[in-house]
Amino acid sequence: MFFEQLPQQLVNGIILGSIYALLALGYTMVYGIIKLINFAHGDIYMMGAFVGYYAINSLGMNFWVALVFAMLVCAILGVVIEFLAYRPLRNSTRISALITAIGVSFFLEYIMVLFVGADTRSFPQKIAIKTYHLGSISVTNVQLLILVVALVLMVALQLIVKKTKMGKAMRAVSVDSDAAELMGINVNNTISFTFALGSSLAGAAGVLIGLYYNSIEPLMGMTPGIKALLLPFLVVSVLSLVQHLVDLLSVFWRHYQLQLVCQVTVMPSFMVS
Repeated sequence: MFFEQLPQQLVNGIILGSIYALLALGYTMVYGIIKLINFAHGDIYMMGAFVGYYAINSLGMNFWVALVFAMLVCAILGVVIEFLAYRPLRNSTRISALITAIGVSFFLEYIMVLFVGADTRSFPQKIAIKTYHLGSISVTNVQLLILVVALVLMVALQLIVKKTKMGKAMRAVSVDSDAAELMGINVNNTISFTFALGSSLAGAAGVLIGLYYNSIEPLMGMTPGIKALLLPFLVVSVLSLVQHLVDLLSVFWRHYQLQLVCQVTVMPSFMVS
């Protein structure tokens, strides 16, 4: 039973994990550039889901336009949060910024509860669902769409960070903000751009998760936010464990080779003598 369900669960995990990866990228970019764990990032993801919901239901947008619109709105929201909440505390203690991030998270959650209510809403399904079967694996066109959109956004982010001037500025500020400022880089604009970029990815993740689960609610950003926050640390831990295991196996292999060489070279000479 376990091995029969394993391929299907792996496919489901990859598709759902691609959404969490979009959310995790925003956490890591913000932490890498200003060393702040942005606890409000999961709630920007929630805002993206609601923006997509109202864009489709109230404004009559199709899914793709609603996705881009949600990304733009969340990018603006991320810049506003950085400007009003985090920038005044940039030179303060870490704990002050952390408490502020938690406060912003609660503010976004309960301001949505106030205006839209705490009830779960059904996300509009604008894409007709088709199911494809490959042996014991079943996958829908919606799942494939989510995976493709997530991969395209990840590749686009990689190109922005590696190939553009703003991406180079982001990397420079991440390494040393003071030295970057001396070299003529506008640190404030670079940090705001980072928040906009990470928030837009969170908005896209919110729309995709609404399409995936067909339900959204104002507190939906809390649990995925924690999962996405822990995801980079989990990946680093697993990779570190694998590296240590490989190193340990290589040591045993070298020791085995040395014993084998000793047996081949020493034993014949001992028998001859």
